[in-house]
Amino acid sequence: MSDAMQRVANLTLRGGMALRDAIFPLTCLMCDARVEAPGLCPECWRETPFVSDPACDLCGTPLPGTETAEGGRCDECLTVPRPWEAGRAALVYAGRARALVLQLKHADRTELAQAAALWLHRRARDRLTPDTVIVPVPLHRWRLFRRRYNQSAEIARALAARTGGPCLPQGLLRTRATLSQDHRSRPDRFENIRGAIAPAPGLDLNGAPVALVDDVMTSGATMAACADVLRAARAGPITALMLARVAKDR
Repeated sequence: MSDAMQRVANLTLRGGMALRDAIFPLTCLMCDARVEAPGLCPECWRETPFVSDPACDLCGTPLPGTETAEGGRCDECLTVPRPWEAGRAALVYAGRARALVLQLKHADRTELAQAAALWLHRRARDRLTPDTVIVPVPLHRWRLFRRRYNQSAEIARALAARTGGPCLPQGLLRTRATLSQDHRSRPDRFENIRGAIAPAPGLDLNGAPVALVDDVMTSGATMAACADVLRAARAGPITALMLARVAKDR
């Protein structure tokens, strides 16, 4: 193609994109503000508490101070055993982050999984490779029937598309319909989920590294139950990935 033809083609492409943006303008994921690229507008970005270092290496909760020693842990993870090797969270479950999670979970906003995967990938680059098997926390079949999708599986698929690695959206099964974990004490949360997670028939991870994905982590009871099953299925190092971490006041 000649330089002149290339210039004409570029002008045509830019003109088409300008027309598209005029008819279908990009808006913020959380409000109607116009944005130049998919994502959050400046105001919503400021009101969304992203996790940055220092953060706990096991559950992702933000830590006080300005620096984190390698393997640094929060007070909770110093006392509560975690059946995984590392944990990363993209957001603190507060402000616009809470609203975003609830819209992804309950309002059919499955497109939010793409942004969630982008943020998680940035936070967990040190733990994700093309060999990492990505497994979401499962929903019980009746809850999946009512909701029509598993928000954690949507994030897992989008994340696997970024890593180029395998995704097992049905690698884990929830064998009974547990009661909601909301407003339960820590012991009640662990008891509520006990025995409710099982591997898919024939699941054998053969030592592969695994990223276990959920939308929100509070006590870690559900993640722990899933990690125990993955470990029994011969998982290698397990990384717990959560879009948002419920954190105590920093």
